[in-house]
Amino acid sequence: MTSAQLFNFVTVAYFGAMVLFVVFLPTRSKQIALGATFLAYVGFAIHTVAIGLRWYESYQLPGGVGRAPLSNLYESVVFFAWTILLVYLLIDLKYKQRAVGAFVIPFAFLGMTWGQLRLDQSIDPLVPALQSNWLTYHVITCFLGYAAFAVACGVSIMYLIKEGKDGGESRSDSPAGGVLSLFPSTRILDDINYKAIMIGFPMLTLGIVTGAAWANYAWGTYWSWDPKETWSLIVWFIYAAFLHARFTRGWVGRKAAWLSIVGFGATIFCYLGVNLVLSGLHSYGGS
Repeated sequence: MTSAQLFNFVTVAYFGAMVLFVVFLPTRSKQIALGATFLAYVGFAIHTVAIGLRWYESYQLPGGVGRAPLSNLYESVVFFAWTILLVYLLIDLKYKQRAVGAFVIPFAFLGMTWGQLRLDQSIDPLVPALQSNWLTYHVITCFLGYAAFAVACGVSIMYLIKEGKDGGESRSDSPAGGVLSLFPSTRILDDINYKAIMIGFPMLTLGIVTGAAWANYAWGTYWSWDPKETWSLIVWFIYAAFLHARFTRGWVGRKAAWLSIVGFGATIFCYLGVNLVLSGLHSYGGS
């Protein structure tokens, strides 16, 4: 059994979980919700083993390529999907709002599908700029931040759907009819959005700091206004503005949800758009 085969199983498990979470919304079946959650946990467990196995496989290649599987676009997409499940499952343990899975698991499934079908899965030696422990610290912290922002985006979409159906900025716990009756209250959705960003923002901050240390190690300068660095700073300012507006101006509800969605859009561009469209010191990340 290879890591590539395990990642295929992971993709199937996430697809099954996604479908069951979506089916749960109109059926309101607790058994279906339990099955979806079970598949999510199974997929996450296999995902963890697969990442470890790919790490082990890198040591079996000629020339001692051995490294953490975090250095190319395929590996980063796979790790991004893993961190999304990690953050989602941690939040699910606290809130136990199964409907959230229908809006978060698709991010992980789409990432895994793209990685399995379209990206180069080979394990190659690291380029000189990546031969540093700072790579591991930087990637882990950044993607934990990205994953938390993905969860925040998912619940923000739920908030806007439910708030629009309720016909106002109400944060009450009054139930909505139909499928929306399974959505958490707008108060809970707003709280999850805030808590997820409170996880993601310090992780992104650590990612930028470790990235600066890595840049100094690799290129002799902490900051060079490379497109990736510039966009990471833009993302940081968006979420800093979110927290500042919440603390000082009481931004909650619709405004907070829209800012969260905009922030995740900027995050995806920082992660993929910069690598695939713009050139710079991080261009190798698109290979």
